[in-house]
Amino acid sequence: MTRSLYLHGFASAPTSRKATFFDCELAKNNVKLEIPDLAGGDFRGLTISKQLQIVERAANGERVLLIGSSLGGYIAALYAERHPEVAALVLLAPAFNFFKQWTEELGPAKMEEWRQAGETLVYHYGEQKTMPLAFEFIADASRFDPYPSFTQPCMIFHGTSDPVVPVEYSEAFARNRSNVELVKVQSGHELTDVLEIIWAEAGPWIFRAIR
Repeated sequence: MTRSLYLHGFASAPTSRKATFFDCELAKNNVKLEIPDLAGGDFRGLTISKQLQIVERAANGERVLLIGSSLGGYIAALYAERHPEVAALVLLAPAFNFFKQWTEELGPAKMEEWRQAGETLVYHYGEQKTMPLAFEFIADASRFDPYPSFTQPCMIFHGTSDPVVPVEYSEAFARNRSNVELVKVQSGHELTDVLEIIWAEAGPWIFRAIR
């Protein structure tokens, strides 16, 4: 059977509400969900490159289904682009166009302040505290395609009122990609209020993908 991996979002953790939800639903059908810590115990040194390495070690070259949330969704897309053994993807408000979005939101002055200081403070939702993040995080992000191209089957769920990652990014990604199905839901970025709705559509699709 195809293995299943969940990739959590930025400043989140393997114990996030969405990760726990998918873990419980899959366990009801005797499917194990593996949830690696994408920070690898070093949030300050977090980069997209390092997260891809963690996914690569977790997948171990085997056939896998990837479920990714926000930045984890973007990581899943980047990984699938490079690894044809990925069977399918379920992306939850994936953070496409990541570098452009972050740099535009921060603006030139804050970006330069971050560069000169070498780190900045961000709130880590998993740890529930403010933690430092090195400038290499955003410098590394500039090296990656804002809209990774992969051919595996993919379902995307995105809130129509998402204030963090605009739904238009997923619309742009899904447009003209026959392997991608975009499902828009009435929610924000977290999607925790529509998990049952998401599962009703994603669940049967996932089981078909991993059998």
